[in-house]
Amino acid sequence: MFDIPVLLALIVLVALVFDFTNGAHDCANAIATVVSTKVVTPRFAVGAAALLNLGGALLGTEVAKTLGSGIVLPQVVEGSHVLVLAALVGAITWNCITWYFGIPSSSSHALIGGLIGAAVADAGFGALNAKGIWDKVLVPLVASPLAGYAVGFCCMWLIYWICSQIHRRKVNASFRRLQLVSAAFMATSHGLNDAQKTMGMIWLILLAGGALTVNDPLPLGVGYSCFGAIAFGTMFGGWRIVKTMGQKITKLKPVGGFCAETGGALTLFLATTLGIPVSTTHTITGAIVGVGSTQRASAVRWGVAGNIVWAWILTIPASAFVAAIAYWVSLQLY
Repeated sequence: MFDIPVLLALIVLVALVFDFTNGAHDCANAIATVVSTKVVTPRFAVGAAALLNLGGALLGTEVAKTLGSGIVLPQVVEGSHVLVLAALVGAITWNCITWYFGIPSSSSHALIGGLIGAAVADAGFGALNAKGIWDKVLVPLVASPLAGYAVGFCCMWLIYWICSQIHRRKVNASFRRLQLVSAAFMATSHGLNDAQKTMGMIWLILLAGGALTVNDPLPLGVGYSCFGAIAFGTMFGGWRIVKTMGQKITKLKPVGGFCAETGGALTLFLATTLGIPVSTTHTITGAIVGVGSTQRASAVRWGVAGNIVWAWILTIPASAFVAAIAYWVSLQLY
């Protein structure tokens, strides 16, 4: 149907579309708390987050390596353009559904689910790197929100202890300024972890088309394209998800926003250093719940939190299912 160069270009374009939806969907991760506490205007927050996402994306490639070879065996991908295209279709579809309903689900796990579904449709369960999925997907799936919760909770209690003799108005005034720092840290960590996921997918695309071998580095231009796409997507913004994360889970004040962003960013930064493609959504949501829990249990809207957890559970199987169908349809057309 297509000659190889045109098909490769099409799939790379679809990968960049995913990167755009990732930025738009996960924009809330970086700016939800700073907007909900009214520290800065939404327009300023989105512009600053886009620039910091871009800056963070330039700092490393460990996550790209995991996505490129840690989920599906590279030899399965070689020569299978349709597999990579179907994986991206599954991830984009799930991102769009959850964005429409304002559900802060994970773009990372949508992409991983798409890869798994397309690979199984192509070559069966033997196509999967079971150890990589366990170590780099399933364990972090549970650990990242718990880590975000723990760091956010501990950070909030530490600040309560340090500032116990200071008037609350002065504390909030100080943390309105400090929240600019924590929001910048969160946006940078988001770019560092998330932009690399699309880089890993494009590495798979070029591997499938024979343009690269397993041992070749990713071309520099690919990295810059991914960084630009996620930054542009962030500027587009996911206001439905910003509202859910910033207002519906728990009511945040500047000190709480600072702790939630710091907890999420620290977890992300550590995971990126280890090359683990964790979900920014999971980490920051866990941190927000942790902060809310320091006040009282009823301060957290557990019904909203429960709906978010269900979306997390469904993300990988749902995107895998869509990707498998997309694979079979694409195979007939191709």
